[in-house]
Amino acid sequence: MCGIAGFYTKSDLDRGATIGSMLDVMAYRGPDDRNTADIDQVTFGHLRLSIIDLANGKQPMVSPDGRYTLIFNGEIYNYVELKQELVGKGHAISTSSDTEVLLHMYMEYGAEMLDQLNGMFALAIYDKQDKELFVARDHFGVKPFYFHQSEGVFVFASEIKSLLQFPGVKAEVDQKSLYEYLTFQMVLNRHTLFQNIQKLNPASYLIIKDGKVVEKKRYWDVNFTIDTETKEEDYADELLSLIEDSISIQTRSDVPFGAHLSGGLDSSIVSTLACKYQDGEFKTFTGGFKEDKIYDETNYARLVSDAIGSKHYEIFPTSTDFAGLFEKLVYHMDEPAAGPGLFPQYMVSKLASEEVKVVLGGQGGDEVFGGYARYAVAYLEQCLKGAIFETQEEGQHVVTLSSIIPHMSVLKEYTPMIKDQFKSGMFDAMDKRYYNLIDRSPNLDLIFSKELLSERDEDDIFNKFSSIFNHPDTVSYFNKMTHYDMRTLLPALLHVEDRVSMAVSLESRVPLLDKRLIELAAKMPPTMKFAGGKTKYMLLKAVKDIVPKEIIDRKDKMGFPTPFNDWIAGPLKEYALDLLTGSTAKNRGIYNTKNIENHIVSGNKFSRGLWGAMNLETWYRKFID
Repeated sequence: MCGIAGFYTKSDLDRGATIGSMLDVMAYRGPDDRNTADIDQVTFGHLRLSIIDLANGKQPMVSPDGRYTLIFNGEIYNYVELKQELVGKGHAISTSSDTEVLLHMYMEYGAEMLDQLNGMFALAIYDKQDKELFVARDHFGVKPFYFHQSEGVFVFASEIKSLLQFPGVKAEVDQKSLYEYLTFQMVLNRHTLFQNIQKLNPASYLIIKDGKVVEKKRYWDVNFTIDTETKEEDYADELLSLIEDSISIQTRSDVPFGAHLSGGLDSSIVSTLACKYQDGEFKTFTGGFKEDKIYDETNYARLVSDAIGSKHYEIFPTSTDFAGLFEKLVYHMDEPAAGPGLFPQYMVSKLASEEVKVVLGGQGGDEVFGGYARYAVAYLEQCLKGAIFETQEEGQHVVTLSSIIPHMSVLKEYTPMIKDQFKSGMFDAMDKRYYNLIDRSPNLDLIFSKELLSERDEDDIFNKFSSIFNHPDTVSYFNKMTHYDMRTLLPALLHVEDRVSMAVSLESRVPLLDKRLIELAAKMPPTMKFAGGKTKYMLLKAVKDIVPKEIIDRKDKMGFPTPFNDWIAGPLKEYALDLLTGSTAKNRGIYNTKNIENHIVSGNKFSRGLWGAMNLETWYRKFID
């Protein structure tokens, strides 16, 4: 796990000072080593957090013939198997590092090597012979890669704040992206909140020559061709086998590792299977809030810890912690994304970093296996539509009204979502209905000014959403929803995980995001994955004998709930008022400051909208002002 930065330019600038500044602002990503290299018009910089082959694996790494120079951030989990294959083909590999294996993979296969990699990575390779720069990002966007391109210039880095150190790269707001953020609290696809700064999409690569992108390609995508021949039991057995293998290879490390353990299904699976690969004491980490039992799930985490015999650590953050850290967290994020869970995730990561250097987590389980409550809300409406109009949009009933009823108790905490869904656009097309479920903009006028919202083109935003939602060659509502979340929400959540872990020099691994698992899940019939409307049905079936029964039977999992509303109505009232209704915010002209003040003072709650505004205003102050 590392930080990378680099640029191609022919302009006359102090290359050493420039790459030095780019590395300085994200030095926490790699406190163990720091190196740079100049090759032709290309400059590379690398920060290392040493995890595998601590004595070797220094970067930038140059091929034996001097042709290729590599920097990369991440881990290649199947590097042992790839090394054996390369040695068999005559490659002389002198270290035990995945970096050298990755370099030789490119020497052997070029861009086609990406098909064989199992890992998380953002990489750059310069070919001195062909004068080409090759950059790529892993299948799901676990590791970040940002870039800026202008006439004769290509600049890239692990973080946006690093790009802003390059001469001529300015911090300016991208207005279209701002409206996307107001709608989804994230920016879709390759765009960012910064004008002229882009993300490299997951599972994609670019080839750059003379500062221009001459080739771009998505090298992998989920294939939803359904296999109806395989039996449910066989799918469950194969799924468990792949999970076990993924965790086996992701526990390869030359430093101690532990696991995040929330008490939910996904982290319980990872912790239960990972503990057997740790030599010595296995450590698990969780957090909760003491304000109310609805914000504290630590009892479930302790239950799993007791079952596996881990040394368990807990932290209970406070509103005072939040106020002291919020600006720092927004700075580390570069641009706001996702919800208040950012704060407790950071606190638990900080706790873990004091004990281990690598931590495994359960990210991805909800998006891949259908764990969100909104999927059940969507299918409740779908069942009603089919029953009333005697129609079937999916070709085969994924869920019937009679089968879904027994599993609806999971929705008792989501009645506001159900009310909103059923009063607006009920029985519309699938894309319209799912858009309603994830749209965070219906009450924007409560928080933002008429002047700002007057330029918002909702049709354009919906069309962008729809182009992603309707992309797979599938009629299944379930597959469309999970695919959309894998392409949008998941990278946003991984953005959070990368930043909160890297901020404390901790490597975070996500074994449920092994592409083999996703490819297997995509083949499963939706009627099997969402049998009876039960979220994560196949995942539960696969692990029912290895995870404590109390976790399997849980119906009250709420993610990582944070008492944000309670704090704004109480100890953080003045903090929020000062941030959003003070002179700086008023002069910005984008907030409905009077209405915000009335709501905060009266104790009214509009949670995520207020969270989004606080993030946005702090971001403006940290980066734009």
